[in-house]
Amino acid sequence: IQPISKGQAEESQTAGSLYPAGRCFCLYPEDRQLPAETRPHIVESDITSTVLFLKRMEIAGLGHCDFIDRPALDNDGNLSEMGIIMSEFPVEPQMAKTLLASCEFDCVSEVVIIAAMLTAPTCFMVPSVDLKPEATQCHMKFQHPEGDHFTLINIYKAFKQYYTENNCNVEKWCQDLYLNHASLLMADALRTELTDTLKRIELPISVPAFGSRSNTFNIKRALLAGFFMQVARDVDGSGNYFIMTHKHVAQIHPLSGYGAKSPKLGLPEWVLFHEHSFSEDNCLRTVTHITPEEFIQMAPQYFFYNLPASESKDILQNILNHGASHYQEEKPPASQEEPQEDQTSDRCVIQ
Repeated sequence: IQPISKGQAEESQTAGSLYPAGRCFCLYPEDRQLPAETRPHIVESDITSTVLFLKRMEIAGLGHCDFIDRPALDNDGNLSEMGIIMSEFPVEPQMAKTLLASCEFDCVSEVVIIAAMLTAPTCFMVPSVDLKPEATQCHMKFQHPEGDHFTLINIYKAFKQYYTENNCNVEKWCQDLYLNHASLLMADALRTELTDTLKRIELPISVPAFGSRSNTFNIKRALLAGFFMQVARDVDGSGNYFIMTHKHVAQIHPLSGYGAKSPKLGLPEWVLFHEHSFSEDNCLRTVTHITPEEFIQMAPQYFFYNLPASESKDILQNILNHGASHYQEEKPPASQEEPQEDQTSDRCVIQ
């Protein structure tokens, strides 16, 4: 339920007058003032990728454009060295930052899959109501206990394996599992393009290590490096997630592994989400479990201290000040079976 504007209310009354035989009843809270107009969707649109591209192309006078909401540029309207590198990738800036962070945390092979799967159209097919439970059961086969970002890796790897072994039957395989064949093909092409871009600008590409504890930890750190502004906390244990940046409460989308309420995945307290579809259904999409310690470690200091006051921020501040034992979580130790990091190898450092 969302408030409407006075303009929408008047439209409803006009629609009722078109049918003389009927009646139109409009009910509004007595103590609430309706806004004059609805907030335009264009104001909620993300233009950061467009601005980054225009700056990379050295479009003159960009700083004087009459933007609805002015993008984040410095006083001189220039890109940093990091911004120039980010503009090389055909993905949103937050994901570009995540890709660069994955070079530092040695999880490039996994993060390029996540980036490709989230840039391509959704791979999940939602059938009619009658077949929806069957589709949910098929999608649950790929669920990863750490969250939806990891589930996307499972789906891509299963697709690639089947494609390699049974090229002629892969479309039927997707259809049987209620997956979008065209979307997975696009994600595969994007993954190749992103990998080629990393090689072209001479960034290190780590060896695949999906499934190891340290790799899981590093993937989350890379995601937080780019999406630290998209973190929420379950405030009451029932799935009402408080978004840290603007104190709004939302729920997890039903297509999420957490939204499906499967026995494999319980509701986590702290999550990182890829998208918040406020104007559509007020849901968090593509959600992965994180710890507050991981968030504090990766979020820039200026961002944390400028978060609006809330109980969630107080919890984080308490961890910073006292290291609250309730939230302590050990860093994953390096397994003897996992390759040790080469201290002499070239690595990019995220500033």
